[in-house]
Amino acid sequence: MSSASKRCSVTGGAARRGAHCSVLAVLLAGVVIGAGTSAWPQMLNWEGQTGVFVTPLAYTVPSNSNVWISKPAFSFHYLDAGEVLGGFNQVSSTLGMFQRVEFGYTRSIHYTGDTAGVSELWSNGFNIFHAKANVIPENAAGQGWLPAISVGFVGRTDVRNVGGALAGHSTYNQDFYAVATKTISQWHAVPLVLSFGFKGTNASLLGIAGNAPAYKGRMFGAVAIPFKGPWRSTIMLASEALQEPRGIQGLPGAVIPTTLTYAVRIVPGGAYPAAHGWREQSPRLSIDFGVAQAAGTILPGVNLHARSQFALGISYGF
Repeated sequence: MSSASKRCSVTGGAARRGAHCSVLAVLLAGVVIGAGTSAWPQMLNWEGQTGVFVTPLAYTVPSNSNVWISKPAFSFHYLDAGEVLGGFNQVSSTLGMFQRVEFGYTRSIHYTGDTAGVSELWSNGFNIFHAKANVIPENAAGQGWLPAISVGFVGRTDVRNVGGALAGHSTYNQDFYAVATKTISQWHAVPLVLSFGFKGTNASLLGIAGNAPAYKGRMFGAVAIPFKGPWRSTIMLASEALQEPRGIQGLPGAVIPTTLTYAVRIVPGGAYPAAHGWREQSPRLSIDFGVAQAAGTILPGVNLHARSQFALGISYGF
């Protein structure tokens, strides 16, 4: 039995959580059978943006400059957040326009945890809308050192977590951000992907912990190193850091730490940047395995046990 399957059997005490464990088992089986298939621009992150796990990249879903709108890219993400927070499933669809714009929708589906008195602060899920525009393309005007630079927006509605649950009504929150991403492919032996961004947000832990008490400016970044794998595949080792607003609306004294992730991404033949570039791959499937460091003790005596938690992401772009 895989470690993920064991975790499902241990943390899935409530019958309502059995469904997401079954879905995870099927997806993991698919990974074993079909590992080694898509490129970075097709990989959607936790909220449906082109990105890593929780941070956006400056790239957008591939589209033809002569076509008004692209075919969609879809993704599924799963996070086992432990016995307190429960399980989170994210189902996303994102479209691209004119090689410069992407927009999409994500439904966050939550299966509550089993800790009495705390798990009830989380609802069944909420809605996420996002849009991103590439302001400066990578290597614009023949400048090989220039990163891609984009601006974006994320809006979350029907959020009834923590502060919303305590107040007895749904809330909403949003992010406004700018991000720069550079793929350094001149080093053919070991290319490098670097990304750095800044956002203003009133969301706590991407809405998972509800709202922050006020808008805060937060930084985020990611680094990834791709390696050539078997059958012309590419295997990436990646890590992210996402600063969070420290407080939670409705829960005075609570502290949310910086979110960290560590991921392994499997992409297909033709995706290695030094050889073919990120946009040349078929089929456009990518698979992420990761570990998320989200939140532990947020108040004296209140431990969310959401540290070192298993995460999975699968994306497919038509």
